[in-house]
Amino acid sequence: MTMHHHNHSHMTIHGFNAHKHYGWDNTFTPIAEVDSGQIITYEIMEASGGQFTKKATKEDIKQINFEKVNPVAGPVYVKGAEPGDTLEVEMINFQQLDWGWTAIIPGFGLLSDHFTEPAMKTYDLTKGNKTEFLPGIDLFIKPFPGTVGVALPENGHFNVVPPRKNGGNIDVRHLTRGTKLYLPVWVEGALFSIGDTHAAQGDGEVCGTAIEASMETTVRIKLHKGKSIPEPRYEIPGIPTPEADSKGYFVTTGHGTDLASASKKAISYMIEYLVDTYRMTDEEAYMLCSVAVDLRISEIVNMPNVLVSAFLPNSIFY
Repeated sequence: MTMHHHNHSHMTIHGFNAHKHYGWDNTFTPIAEVDSGQIITYEIMEASGGQFTKKATKEDIKQINFEKVNPVAGPVYVKGAEPGDTLEVEMINFQQLDWGWTAIIPGFGLLSDHFTEPAMKTYDLTKGNKTEFLPGIDLFIKPFPGTVGVALPENGHFNVVPPRKNGGNIDVRHLTRGTKLYLPVWVEGALFSIGDTHAAQGDGEVCGTAIEASMETTVRIKLHKGKSIPEPRYEIPGIPTPEADSKGYFVTTGHGTDLASASKKAISYMIEYLVDTYRMTDEEAYMLCSVAVDLRISEIVNMPNVLVSAFLPNSIFY
């Protein structure tokens, strides 16, 4: 529950349960005030909000309370921040990873019509920079926060699930160490919050969950006065996916009249391929697509159809 200052520039916010909120509301009371340039370390709780343990099974999914999912730490009041400014959030470090989970939750996910039963997978995240998905399949651990945002200018309480102009549950897998995220400031003090940390994810997070994991997360907050952006943007300091790129890809495509239907096809074909080639279950293949397969828009200009590709990295198999 305590907050202590190592020095002026580094603040540690202790306690998984002490300083969290659900959804976005510009009337939430700040848990701390920070100066531009300050480094903050948070203890962030995984997206179930403590409802799952490392022994979790699909039975636990049936009991989940959706009011308590995706808690975020905050909000933090940034001194001097005013509407029209831009907040820069630099990802400094992610540590203290212990275990993680991926689940198929009925009603959620790209293929929710097909996957109507709950499924649960847990991971050991203590063995270096990889974690086992199944025997013969190791995923690269690349931690990032799925939910990063500021308060909205509109009054009221807004659900945390969809991304918005304030950031929020953007699930950008590239917000790893060294990346800088820029957020528009909508209210005085910005009211910055962060949570939903992931140990790994594919572009698209197609089953609705990544490798959800609690971890200690350190960011640096900087304020850019009088610089205005309409929606979040980010800078990546180097090659975004060197581990995945190292051995090439197997790619399925799907076409459709919109991105959702094309994406559903591309992922469905990838699931068929994984089940066929690697002898895993449908559920395992769907979860693997969520944590390791990248959806890419191949083209969006040749009406009436669009084309989406699903990239499966060969480097995860050995």
